[in-house]
Amino acid sequence: MSKKVFVGNIAWSVSEDDLGNSFSQYGEIEDLVILKDRYTHRSRGFGFVTFVNDEDAGKAIDALNGFNLNGRDLVVNEAKPPRKERY
Repeated sequence: MSKKVFVGNIAWSVSEDDLGNSFSQYGEIEDLVILKDRYTHRSRGFGFVTFVNDEDAGKAIDALNGFNLNGRDLVVNEAKPPRKERY
């Protein structure tokens, strides 16, 4: 079963390839995305990495939380489910 990991504090200079290279050392990646601003297309400073295997996601969280990538210490933890809409 796949597991999604939240990655925060991403430097604006980091590309999806850069992030993928760091995370793929810990297991097979199913999906990877860095969220971008709708208007400027600049990174919003966070993204998600989905691993094929739950165990690999745990190893990546342990190894990369606090890891310095392009001058910023990443915040890596298990992704929470999306919030429900409030009306």
